[in-house]
Amino acid sequence: MEELAEASGVSVRGIGDMERGRSRVPQRRTVVALAEGLGLADDEREALLAAARAARPTRAAAVTGTVVPPRSVGDFTGREPELALMREAAERARAGGEVSVWVVSGPPGCGKTTLALKAAADLAEEFPDGCFVVDLHGVAGPVDTGEALLKLLKALGVSDRRLAQEDTQGRAGLLRALLRERRCLVVLDNARDEGQVRALLPAGGRSLVLVTSRRPLSGLEDVHRLALSEMAQDEAVDLLRRILGEQRADAEAEAVARVAELCGRLPLALRVAGNWLTVRSGWTVDHLVRRLTDEERRLGALAAGDVRVEAAFELSYRQLTGQAARLLRMLSLVPGPDMTTAYGAALMATDVFEAEDVMEELVEAGLLQAAFTGRYQLHDLLRLFARARLCREEEPGEREAADDRLRTWLLETAVVAGRWYKPKYGAPPPSWQGLVPLESAEEARAWLQSEAPSWLAALRTAAHRGEHQQVVETAYAMEWFCDLWVHWGHWSEIFRLAGQAATALDDPYMRAFHLNMYSWSLSCESRYREAVERAREGLDHARRARNIPQQASALTLAAWAQSELGEVQEAADTSLAALELYEETEDREGWLGAMFTHGTSLGLLGRGEEALIQHQRIITFLDAPDCPVSGHLADIYRANTTRALGRGYAVLGRWREAADRYRDAMAQSARIGIPHIEGSTLVHLGEALIELGEAEEARTCLRQALALGDAIDRKDLKTARKLLDSLPAE
Repeated sequence: MEELAEASGVSVRGIGDMERGRSRVPQRRTVVALAEGLGLADDEREALLAAARAARPTRAAAVTGTVVPPRSVGDFTGREPELALMREAAERARAGGEVSVWVVSGPPGCGKTTLALKAAADLAEEFPDGCFVVDLHGVAGPVDTGEALLKLLKALGVSDRRLAQEDTQGRAGLLRALLRERRCLVVLDNARDEGQVRALLPAGGRSLVLVTSRRPLSGLEDVHRLALSEMAQDEAVDLLRRILGEQRADAEAEAVARVAELCGRLPLALRVAGNWLTVRSGWTVDHLVRRLTDEERRLGALAAGDVRVEAAFELSYRQLTGQAARLLRMLSLVPGPDMTTAYGAALMATDVFEAEDVMEELVEAGLLQAAFTGRYQLHDLLRLFARARLCREEEPGEREAADDRLRTWLLETAVVAGRWYKPKYGAPPPSWQGLVPLESAEEARAWLQSEAPSWLAALRTAAHRGEHQQVVETAYAMEWFCDLWVHWGHWSEIFRLAGQAATALDDPYMRAFHLNMYSWSLSCESRYREAVERAREGLDHARRARNIPQQASALTLAAWAQSELGEVQEAADTSLAALELYEETEDREGWLGAMFTHGTSLGLLGRGEEALIQHQRIITFLDAPDCPVSGHLADIYRANTTRALGRGYAVLGRWREAADRYRDAMAQSARIGIPHIEGSTLVHLGEALIELGEAEEARTCLRQALALGDAIDRKDLKTARKLLDSLPAE
């Protein structure tokens, strides 16, 4: 045996398994290697190969009506990482010993069965004792476990006489023994729950079992799990191209891509859409796009023959408890792309833990996806399905009440979170009991940013419904938080809506406040002329309200925009007027802003030394032990002003001092998480380092600025690219 192993390359263990009958049908390449090692002549070699082929047991295909062999999937597309996992599983199964069971789970229509059949077809040669597929019909009319056992045992060649001698438990043991000693691949398709498949799984050996289910079957032990979801966009488009034919698909490439998006990249929906177009060869792809764009008709349009996407969802929906079905319907009201358990609690008017239990039931049913981040996602087509059921099964009053609960929770939580950053507010009052923890400014910021799509949508709805007080209060709470997220891209819309709401309320103070904030947001978007106009309008309303701080704020904001427009003398005069007004108030936060703007204007006028003195006054004020401005506001002003000091030294050509100030400002802005200041400072530091001849450090700074992407101003990105291109090649 050792000599044959050395001559053939087949292991001693492998030859020993054949001698003892443990490996009754070795793979063809193994037999070829043995023939070479034995030095057989051609006729002897062919005789040995024929004997090996003849020893193969009858395949499942011969057992008509019971267990069927895997069919080929001719136009299978994508899923390369998943198939690679299956190939690795087959390799591990060949080694034997550990249990090789994979549960492939996911929502209806995501291609679980197709993936399993493709894997079985690809791996058939790796399992010489047979490949078997059993449809367990888990969603509609599930097959009894005992019946599935009989089918598999008969396919494996067990006689009726032997089967009659065993009860269900004995048959399960017999199946485990056969799968342990043979090398089989078994696909248990469409399992309902753990109980249906537990008795069908091996306890070890060299077989591989793939279980597909809409549920993750989390009660099963010692199994590997693979969660499927929708396809990637490029894979979805490729599948449509293969169904339609490349020539037709490429002629309307944009429309094909849009169909993939409207189908939510769900394989079942993509196949239905592709088949629909194939049958209607005279219709354009764009015609289907128009049909699918109508959300109320989309699910109905995704039907081809007896295959309907909606029907696949309906089967799982019918299995839900009443509470889970009701929550699924209500989740269609969530305006954002994903959600937490707090959304379910708000919709159901219950606590978070009860909502979590119900949402996990939806996950188990394959109707809700759970991400590793602790968030949940409802597929676009399932959202449409749930919305249709909401309209059909819930009374209008119930729908309205659930929508109101969700919107109220989102906006009230946004107000409490935003107030963490407003002077005289800070932490929530002891009486506040929310569904999410907001025990620190960091938690508040994280919530505002992660839930931004939802609370912004809720604000839009409130504005549309005329809930003016709620709109005004929500935007008012964002006054200082928005400085931490300047380039979010939606502040101008928020303060415009709030200004309109304040007008409807005929509140001159709130009108002035939100016009001023609108001016600020327009300047952040480089819309400086509009910013000046809104600031002047805000000044008029502040005078009407007889509110001096808002008058001074309007002047400061107008001065900022004027300086960006090149109207530098006007900016200096306007900011000086703002400073004089602020001297009449106790608003030190606003006074700091006016001081900063005035100092910047002096620098632009060429009065560099005066600008440095002005900005140093701000730092001295912030350093005072009794400074009335503290927390994140002080941090923002300190980082901004330190950067301005660097720019002042740069204007004077004092590049080493400029670089030192820039480094300080960069560290400060990075510490408190203000990427737009950090990015701008990195660009200025890069410029200073170039002037100092320190090209490599400059290159590093400029690349760091570019890496911040959309979080920083477009002008800074443009300058960074230009400076980087000016550097000598590495």
